[in-house]
Order: sequence, then structure tokens, then C-alpha cells
Amino acid sequence: MGFKVSGGKSEGGVVFGNTFDKYGSKNPVVKWMMKGFDSSLEAFVARTDPETIHEVGCGEGFWVNKWNSQGLNAVGSDFSHHVISIAKDNAVVANIDPNVFIAKSIYDLEPETNSADLIVCCEVMEHLDEPDKAMRILQSLVKEHIIISVPREPIWCALNMARGKYIKDLGNTPGHIQHWSKRSFIKFTEKYFKVIAISSPFPWTMLLCIPYDEK
Repeated sequence: MGFKVSGGKSEGGVVFGNTFDKYGSKNPVVKWMMKGFDSSLEAFVARTDPETIHEVGCGEGFWVNKWNSQGLNAVGSDFSHHVISIAKDNAVVANIDPNVFIAKSIYDLEPETNSADLIVCCEVMEHLDEPDKAMRILQSLVKEHIIISVPREPIWCALNMARGKYIKDLGNTPGHIQHWSKRSFIKFTEKYFKVIAISSPFPWTMLLCIPYDEK
């Protein structure tokens, strides 16, 4: 049994999960793009050297399972009960405790039970109708570092158009309701965190941040 994905379904009117197994794709372009994303994320995680990790919006659990297999203490949350059930199945296959995954919206996370040294929130903010509220929640969870990423616009939509996808929506991926350029996302994030490193794995913007002295 391979890594299971959700197929990009909808729950409560919100699209969740991955439409296909991008980590198992044989497409050379997808493999190149994911290699860049993975390298940037792995470098940022290694730089923070966390004792605990919480991936907010963990999807089917690829990274949480990988980090735990590496001996790190990682948990994951996602609003979708369906995608968390898939993450738990993937954990069992990987010999990871499935209880590292919880079904919980980013808006309902609490510092008493959901904080961690490193918060990872990748490919989440573009799906949220209240990104500022989400950022304030993330502020309350971060003990030391946060890694956050979003698709880089308008490149993301242009790439979709170039491959003939989502033409009627001008290349906008289903579920993406927020759109940031690299510059605008840095500016947005700096309202809540101090950005200490920037990576641009094509076609994403990824930031490594720390809390301001006074939240």
C-alpha cells in the first residue's frame, strides 16, 4: 500500500488535501518542483533544531510521518476529519502512532494543548477566509519558530493556465481564495512575525520566522 491522498475533495464547502500524490509523481516537472520545496523545508527544519513540531494543515500526513520516522516529535492537525482519517491510515502503514494526528480547525487551536517549538503551516493560508485571524492563532502557538509557505502568484495561476487547468477560473486552483506575490506575502507575514529567512522554491514563497519580543 502506497501513500494515500484525499483526491482534493470538499468538506463544509472547503477543498482539502491533495488532488494527486505529488510526492509519488513520476512527472519530471512535478518531481523537480517538489524537490525544491522539500529541500527548502528540510533546510529550515534543520536550522531550527526543534524538540517538538506541530504541522498545522497537515493534510494526509506526509511530513509528520516523515519527521517521526526520523526520530522527531511531530504532530499534525487539519480541519478535515476525512483527511485526518487518511493521515492516520498512512501513519499505520509507516509504523507511526496514528494518534499524532487530530482533526481540528486552525481557528480552534489552543496554546495550552497545541503549541510547539516549531509550527509548520505550508499551503494553508491561501485556503482561509480569515488569514489575519489564523495568523493571530499561530502567534499564540509558536514557542520558537514558524515555517509558512504559500503559492507565489501570479506565477501559480499562470502555470495552471499553461497546462490547461482551471481555464474558466483563470488558472486558480480550487479552494484558493487568497493570492499573494512574494513581496505581498512577506509584508503580510511581517505584521505578525519577524521574518529571518526567505526561500523561493518554484513556484512557492516559504518563510522562516520567529515571534516578535512582544506578541
